[in-house]
Amino acid sequence: MNLFRLDASILPGASTSAEIADLAEAEWSAAHPGGTVVRRHLGTDPLPADAWAHATLGAFTPEDQRGEAHTAALGLAAELAEELQSADAAILAVPLYNYGVSQHFKTWADLVISGAGASTPVLKGTPTVLVTSLGGGYGPGAPREGWDHSTPYLERIVGDLWGADLTVVKRELTLAATTPGMEALRDLAAEQHRVALDAAREAGRAIAGN
Repeated sequence: MNLFRLDASILPGASTSAEIADLAEAEWSAAHPGGTVVRRHLGTDPLPADAWAHATLGAFTPEDQRGEAHTAALGLAAELAEELQSADAAILAVPLYNYGVSQHFKTWADLVISGAGASTPVLKGTPTVLVTSLGGGYGPGAPREGWDHSTPYLERIVGDLWGADLTVVKRELTLAATTPGMEALRDLAAEQHRVALDAAREAGRAIAGN
């Protein structure tokens, strides 16, 4: 059995998304002690920002006319797509940054699409946990309701385009414990933290087939 694990936090030592994803991974690993975990950490080992452009241009360039950058980018795109297509289960930990999706995740997703083809469901039917963490509150009635432009994109790409059997574990208010002015939200934040951890364990058991 093969689990694909992706992280996109730029703060690996204090990542709230990784904390949640770790619990899901632990459940999968407990069920598959001989299984393989393929890891890719986009926050600490980001992909080249220009790789997608080179892969896209390279795909429209005759093979004998491609430059080294085209060839390298196309090879990288194919590798990334194969990592997903080979997975029996997947865990993707992607925090919200500046109200949108991580730039590192966007580069990765664009390259996967280049490598597999825009209409290829690289995770078709694959049990997948999407963990996302948000520093503030964006739910109904919150002052910034509707400002979360990351989660809908992630669900569209991973679930709708790539065809994953998707479970989303979402934790908001991760900054409440340390941010002045958010003191009144700390009890709610703690409760959301607890719920997210419980949901991660349950999701991990589910993708493991338990």
